[in-house]
Amino acid sequence: MPLYNSLVRPHIEYCVQIWSPYYQKDIELVEICTAKNELKKFNLMTLEKRRQRSDLLETSKIINGCYNLQSDLFFTYDEGQRRGHSKKLYKKRSRLDLRKYVFGNQ
Repeated sequence: MPLYNSLVRPHIEYCVQIWSPYYQKDIELVEICTAKNELKKFNLMTLEKRRQRSDLLETSKIINGCYNLQSDLFFTYDEGQRRGHSKKLYKKRSRLDLRKYVFGNQ
């Protein structure tokens, strides 16, 4: 387990927001690096779940100003919302997969 955490996982998760696969065949190719039984045995998340979690964390950090970035460059805020907080995001519709699956949907 320590070898996996220190040698394998960092290589698989490096810059995941940029190269994150969205086709099922590509996800399965990356998931070959980990066996499902081993994940359950050691109580670990799948790589796909870890990528989703990483995306949520990076989104939260950008929106809340943890980085010296303008969040408007990455995300569009929902101006029509009436309840809740002011940081609700609006997802633009896209015909092309090239724009649909990028990290910041701008």
